[in-house]
Amino acid sequence: MDLIKAIEIFAFVTGIIYLILEIKQKNFMWVIGILTGVACAYSFGIQRLWASMGLNIYYVVVSVWGLYKWRKDSAKLDDGTEVHLAVLSKKTMLVSALIFLLGTALMVWLLHALGDSSTILDAVVTVMSAIATWWLAKSYPQQWLLWILADALSCALCLTSGMYWMAVLYLAYAASAVYGWYYWRKKGKYVA
Repeated sequence: MDLIKAIEIFAFVTGIIYLILEIKQKNFMWVIGILTGVACAYSFGIQRLWASMGLNIYYVVVSVWGLYKWRKDSAKLDDGTEVHLAVLSKKTMLVSALIFLLGTALMVWLLHALGDSSTILDAVVTVMSAIATWWLAKSYPQQWLLWILADALSCALCLTSGMYWMAVLYLAYAASAVYGWYYWRKKGKYVA
């Protein structure tokens, strides 16, 4: 087995652990997210999928912030509730939609200039995933809906790039996002 496949398998294993911790909203998921993000960034870089590589570097940075934010929010709950939620405002949805539209257009242009191997799909997945990660760190339950779509598209991107372990990981991410949406709505409690 070559190093690239070994790193993809490592990303797959840590990604599954991350999923379980994310659904249960355990703070340690952010630490695992750092490891997964580094491995995925390397794998996507090898495939010249620059936006997906950059997205995973973004995941590493947001993981540090998310760990801080979640610890702070979970301290507000003293009733044993596992999942702390925040209300997604109309303003946040509007800003997110504008970021998606403008960010995708800019990303397509940039990726085309860089010779990305799947310009449009890589751009769409990257911008959508960046927004979903921001929503995750803020504990908006609707982040799961973005992840369902972003992960399905990421699976397609990986399949077309020959990254089969990563495709299976993103398929697992999409399936778990469906469960995460249900779990957070059932077990969550909104915090001020």
